[in-house]
Amino acid sequence: MALVIIDDCINCDVCEPECPNSAISPGDEIYEIDPTLCTECVGHYDEPQCQNVCPVDCIELDPEHKESKEELMEKYTIITSAA
Repeated sequence: MALVIIDDCINCDVCEPECPNSAISPGDEIYEIDPTLCTECVGHYDEPQCQNVCPVDCIELDPEHKESKEELMEKYTIITSAA
């Protein structure tokens, strides 16, 4: 699954620089995660770095973008080979 930032976000700015895929960006009101770029850090780290640094625990699994670890690894491969 991709991750999603919920309305509890306080715009603290700590998650954006932690994302190795540049999937996090400022939205109109809160930060947003681009599900086409989010791999839950698969391929980079053992766990999502944005969730690790979020002080209000507002980053959750996105039920609208279900993906297996294998699909996330495939997405990682595509993203990193395009860079």
